[in-house]
Amino acid sequence: MQEPVKSDTLRKKTAKLARMERSLYQAVFLFLAFFILPAIAASEETSIVSAGELAESIARIEGSIVRLQELANQTQQSSPLDAEALEFRLDQRIIRLMNDVTRLVRHAVALPSDNPDRNALEERLAEDLADTDQLLFQRMEALQARYALNREKSQTAGEPDKFALQAYVHGLENLRMGYIAALVNLIESRDLLGLPNEDIRQKVEPMLYREAEKTSARIELFRVTLGEMKAKLAKDTTNTAMLSVTNQMQLERAVEIGRLEALLKYMTQLDIDTVLYRSVLLRESSGVSLRLLDREAIGRVLEDSWEATRGAAAKNLPEMLFKLFIFVLILFAFRALSHLTGRLVRSALNRSSADLSTLLKDILVSGSGAMVMLLGILVALSQVGVSLGPALAGLGVAGFIIGFALQDTLGNFAAGGMILIYRPYDVDDFVEVAGVSGLVKKMNLVSTTINTFDNQTLVLPNSKIWGDVIKNVTAQKTRRVDLVFGISYSDDIDKAERVLREIVESHDKVLPEPAPNIRLHTLGDSSVDFIVRPWTKTVDYWEVYWDITREVKVRFDRDGISIPFPQRDIHVHRQES
Repeated sequence: MQEPVKSDTLRKKTAKLARMERSLYQAVFLFLAFFILPAIAASEETSIVSAGELAESIARIEGSIVRLQELANQTQQSSPLDAEALEFRLDQRIIRLMNDVTRLVRHAVALPSDNPDRNALEERLAEDLADTDQLLFQRMEALQARYALNREKSQTAGEPDKFALQAYVHGLENLRMGYIAALVNLIESRDLLGLPNEDIRQKVEPMLYREAEKTSARIELFRVTLGEMKAKLAKDTTNTAMLSVTNQMQLERAVEIGRLEALLKYMTQLDIDTVLYRSVLLRESSGVSLRLLDREAIGRVLEDSWEATRGAAAKNLPEMLFKLFIFVLILFAFRALSHLTGRLVRSALNRSSADLSTLLKDILVSGSGAMVMLLGILVALSQVGVSLGPALAGLGVAGFIIGFALQDTLGNFAAGGMILIYRPYDVDDFVEVAGVSGLVKKMNLVSTTINTFDNQTLVLPNSKIWGDVIKNVTAQKTRRVDLVFGISYSDDIDKAERVLREIVESHDKVLPEPAPNIRLHTLGDSSVDFIVRPWTKTVDYWEVYWDITREVKVRFDRDGISIPFPQRDIHVHRQES
């Protein structure tokens, strides 16, 4: 960091403040060293409950007093550059000491009222804290001078020193917040000791109001500026310089929000109205703190939001209505175009000689309509000012999440794709799949709808179908009818065969080719069995089956050919007595 350049006026002012500080340091150190600490040591013996906390406070204050005296002397004897750093350290130590003293006051008033050392301790503390506010205000004045000087230097410094100066300025701001906290704690301590605080309050309360007003204004300005810069970045995503500035502003905004939260804490400690500033935090914070949730703050936010919405609506309502009209008009136009595209595609597929499955036709028709509708949605969104780049990126991320969540559905989808490619069945086919038999009524990429012969509707996931055996009964145009007829062992085999052949060949729906197959098949336990296997069209299968079965019974009865019942011979052996 470059050596600070001080003007003559600033040097004189700094020297005057240094002289006043030295006298105040000496007074504070004398009071703490010779009056307060012995009284605390005596009270330690009489307070059993707070003995540990008091001992810790005593040790901390003793060390702080010694280090502060040494640091003050070192600062006065150092070079300007070293003095700058030592002043920073001195401010930190003073703030820390004030926090310890505040804690000590709380311990003192917590002692039993009949404790003989309590009054002495409170008197010494009251005497010491009488002039502490002057020291704190003087340190804040000197701090403000250093802050202004280094902030001005950071605006004109080169790139290497600029970041160091900015970091130092932020450090000075944090010190200022530390002094404000010390002043608030001083007021609290004086209240506990019964000391008058009006003069200090008259200085601290306006300071808190100014700081809260300045900080909340910065936060709202950051919000407006960041909104404009993000809108520009959405149109120019390659602008790295603007992106860097935006990120820096977001960090600074977060710091300001944290500073405002601290200020509201201090203001609440002094019973100062903070509704206006809490409403700012409710609007600007990424999270909602419990201390911000009160009726007045929420009411203020809602009121501001309503006013902003009403004003924006009154100003932009005509343009918004026109854009909404254009949006709806584009959607309706593309919806009509989508339906027209679907009809044209279906008509073209129906006229085509290509052998396509019903599922594939439905997908081509619905897909063409969906693509046209998707294009319409994108055009409509672009007309109302929606950036399509982030939207498409968001769709990609959403697609990944949805795909992960719908793994089973995607499995059905993949199985539907395999059914689409290999075509094991189609609509109006009679199938046996997944333990179910019936007529295929509807197909899509996820499921298949089957109607059973008793008029039940079954919806089967495609993954269940593709992972099992698929039996398509109606896939071929012709089928063989398999029949078995038995005659008695005493009947004429040739006569029975002739009758069976006449029945088959006389049926008008039995195909001549392939030729029917009629053969003596087995010699059973009770009958001589013939197989009868005529061929017919698939649609005539059951008619041929039932007609031939009936006709065989009629002809066998008429021609004296018996159809035997199952028989069993029983041999009885008598044993003579």
